[in-house]
Amino acid sequence: MEFLDFGTLFFLVAAVVIFAQLRSVLGRRTGNERRPHNPYARFKPGEDQDNAPAEDNVVSLPGRDKALEAAAFEMIDAYAKPGTKLNKGLREIRKADAGFEPKSFIDGAKMAYEMIVMAYADGDRRTLKNLLSREVYDGFIGAISEREDKGERVQSSFVGVNKADIIGAEMKGTEAHVVVRIISELISATLNKSGEVVDGDPETVAEVKDVWTFARDTRTKDPNWKLVATEAED
Repeated sequence: MEFLDFGTLFFLVAAVVIFAQLRSVLGRRTGNERRPHNPYARFKPGEDQDNAPAEDNVVSLPGRDKALEAAAFEMIDAYAKPGTKLNKGLREIRKADAGFEPKSFIDGAKMAYEMIVMAYADGDRRTLKNLLSREVYDGFIGAISEREDKGERVQSSFVGVNKADIIGAEMKGTEAHVVVRIISELISATLNKSGEVVDGDPETVAEVKDVWTFARDTRTKDPNWKLVATEAED
């Protein structure tokens, strides 16, 4: 699969098999619509993002803040062994981003993974633009355009994510970077104009191993993370 490196460098995605479907509507906003769903937004399931209370209006007591921070670090220690590079990186991200929690992040990563691979298969450019960094987006769109020029299409079914783990975390200036290893199962095949299979298998479930990197600028109030690098494991 094509893959892109952090922020600037991009590598071409080579495994078509990891890409699949999805749909997300991003129409012109009039001020009355609900905001598009993003798996990394800091809202509880079912909460209306448009009516959620603004963080700026919440006043926390110092003692409560320390207790919450201690609890957050306990969650990090439970996820990554204290003293390891991963634990240190996760702690640094938590210090810069008060809403960061490893387990909830992984839940969002799994949702984003399915959304992205499905959007790639569907050629859903608007959804991809919302979830990818500029460099990764350009790489994906290049592959989609090449496929369309050949008259090919991807027929895919997303079976599910078997496992997802954070394997790397660090602050790069004000940007938080989290590396996630994802093992998923997909049924995917590329068909030509005549409907003949030119790659993959429309009836076989394939296990796919990927390493994806997500990033967010902690200086902004935007809680959303974007995919900044992808790499397929052998």
